[in-house]
Amino acid sequence: MRTIYNWDLIERLLHEVQNGSGQNFTPRPYAEAHAADLAAKGEPVGDLDRLKSQACEYEKLLLERGYIQSRPEEEGGNGENFVLTERGSRLMSLIDSSIPGFEHPRQVLDDQDDALDESTFEHVSSKAQIAGGAI
Repeated sequence: MRTIYNWDLIERLLHEVQNGSGQNFTPRPYAEAHAADLAAKGEPVGDLDRLKSQACEYEKLLLERGYIQSRPEEEGGNGENFVLTERGSRLMSLIDSSIPGFEHPRQVLDDQDDALDESTFEHVSSKAQIAGGAI
């Protein structure tokens, strides 16, 4: 069974990790903000409680699979805030909606059984063509 991810929500979470150096990571409010952004654009929001739960599931998955890690204490880490790992940075650059052509890498990821499986992601993200849209 193929796992399809909500790339927009994952992108939001990764940006929050990247920009939240002194703040605790709070996926539920990030999901609410994401839903508000969707509504402001006139896009369907769906079930907000489901979106919040999904954000919490993604936090756990991103941490377990090495896309984010606890922020080191010397950088203000308190066990409840994170930094992107090198893998997380690559994921964010692939799915970043501010980059023209971002739909193609997302489609390539969706074509995998589980795009965030560590070995699958390493294989797919190592293909130079994915970022250029040539796959």
